[in-house]
Amino acid sequence: MDITLIRGYGIFDFFRTSNYIPLFLSDYLDRFIRSAEKTHLKLKYTKTELREIILDLIQKNDLQNGGVRMLLTGGVSANHFSPADGDLFIFCEELLFPEKEKYEKGVKLLSAEHVRMIADIKTTNYAFPVWLSPSWKENGAEDVIYHFNGVVSESSRSNIFMVKNGSISTPNNHILHGITRKRVLELAPECNIRSITFEELLDADELFITSTTKKILPITVIDKQKIGDGKVGEITKKLMADFVDMEVKHTS
Repeated sequence: MDITLIRGYGIFDFFRTSNYIPLFLSDYLDRFIRSAEKTHLKLKYTKTELREIILDLIQKNDLQNGGVRMLLTGGVSANHFSPADGDLFIFCEELLFPEKEKYEKGVKLLSAEHVRMIADIKTTNYAFPVWLSPSWKENGAEDVIYHFNGVVSESSRSNIFMVKNGSISTPNNHILHGITRKRVLELAPECNIRSITFEELLDADELFITSTTKKILPITVIDKQKIGDGKVGEITKKLMADFVDMEVKHTS
């Protein structure tokens, strides 16, 4: 009767390990704790305690390069609806990145008119994109890009960036503040964080999405519209290389 199961109400977060080191762990824990507070879910562990548990699990599972998923459930409440004392689960998982060819040639997104509910919280509610997902493979797409009233927000599991005339921009509203997004903003502090229209997106010179499981992944097609010249752009390539260097420094 946990409301995560019967109502779809819970939170999670996910991060990677590299050579047994959890990448950017402090940022992920801060977001997880913040999500718990905003969703009225009681987290029984401090940030320090969570960190120690995670480091212990990484060693016990020999998770040299993989993923760690934290899940806090909504709990069992008297009315089977309101948040209660939930359970915390932490899983160590295998992690597979997109194929090398997708980073070299870019991927396709399908557009969908949608705004994710309480977008700044990483909830377990992915019903809409899961429902859409069978059509992705049929259309040769990697994921979707959300837009509403002509304004772009994010992909179902990623943030999006555009490049036009050498200037980088990323949406500012109705988004999850991704940790990989944060790293890209550190690599490109001149990036404009602003409202971006869907028309602008289609007219971009370069596009890429960012996430824990994709890192920086180029987008070369949206629906049937080729982006720029249809090839991975030079600014995107540089950021991809810079991000690899950032990871190396973090794990050295």
